Amino acid sequence: MLTPGQSPGFLLWHVTLRWQRAVTAALAPLGLTHVQFVLLACTWWLNGEGGRPNQQAVARQAGTDVKMTSQVLRTLEAKGLVERETDPADTRAKRVRVTAAGAELAPRAIAAVEAVDGEFFARAPDPLAVLRALAEDGAEGGPDRVG
Repeated sequence: MLTPGQSPGFLLWHVTLRWQRAVTAALAPLGLTHVQFVLLACTWWLNGEGGRPNQQAVARQAGTDVKMTSQVLRTLEAKGLVERETDPADTRAKRVRVTAAGAELAPRAIAAVEAVDGEFFARAPDPLAVLRALAEDGAEGGPDRVG
């Protein structure tokens, strides 16, 4: 039996919690939660690629649950950061785009999170290689997947 310090899963749990606390602290002054940031950033990126994604495409890009994504996008809409409108091709779907306020906030929030990432992962020799290897699951694509 492994001790907690020998368990990769337990160590990952602690590392993830520490990283999430740092991201949460960086986003607090911008008025965003971590999941709001991820969904705003994904929508902003997909819009920048010329797309007008529906909520399902945003959820797929973010790796989040579709129903939770809808709820969080509704919150971002109430904050004036995104607009949702019914897709004329499918009245059950909502298309999403960032507003001017969202387009101004998204890159600032991304910069704040990238600063956290830079500091947090600086001690690791090649964090991207490790994380990319761990992110490969073959089922849903990865973070570079476009909706």
